Amino acid sequence: MASLALKTVARLAQAGRTVRAISTTVPAASGHDDIMEKWPADKFDKHFIDYLSRPEIDGWEVRKALTELHDYDVIPDPKVVEAALRACRRVNDYALTLRFLEALKIKCGTQKNRETIYPYIIQQVKPVLDELGISTPEELGYDKPELFIPQPEYWWEKKWYADYGMDKKPNFQI
Repeated sequence: MASLALKTVARLAQAGRTVRAISTTVPAASGHDDIMEKWPADKFDKHFIDYLSRPEIDGWEVRKALTELHDYDVIPDPKVVEAALRACRRVNDYALTLRFLEALKIKCGTQKNRETIYPYIIQQVKPVLDELGISTPEELGYDKPELFIPQPEYWWEKKWYADYGMDKKPNFQI
């Protein structure tokens, strides 16, 4: 397969067409270092704040930056969250702001951490949320399922019962 690709590239180059090189190398498994060793926290935050604070940023770039930020195994600093919220507002994508806040809550980890870290971040960015007119998912009622009907015969749903306070006595009719 690789030889066919090389033959096609050679044929296109002979025909006078410009050929763009595509890298197919895979990094070695031993090259995976911790993010903070490669990138100190202040530079990490500055990179995302600078990228998201650009006035000419478009919706695709905002989504790209938020995806990259989410891929790292860190909970972003409130200043990075503020820059992300301002960027989402600049491109007028309210749904993205809500999804970003939901992903941030999920990224905080366990229920215990969600009760300490996530409220701290929301408290720190509350002035920006008020300034931009953004409601949190909790204020909109998106933190609770709207049409969730528990089915006890499914074992994998049992953790959801505890998360949403339905583990006591069922208060639903099927």
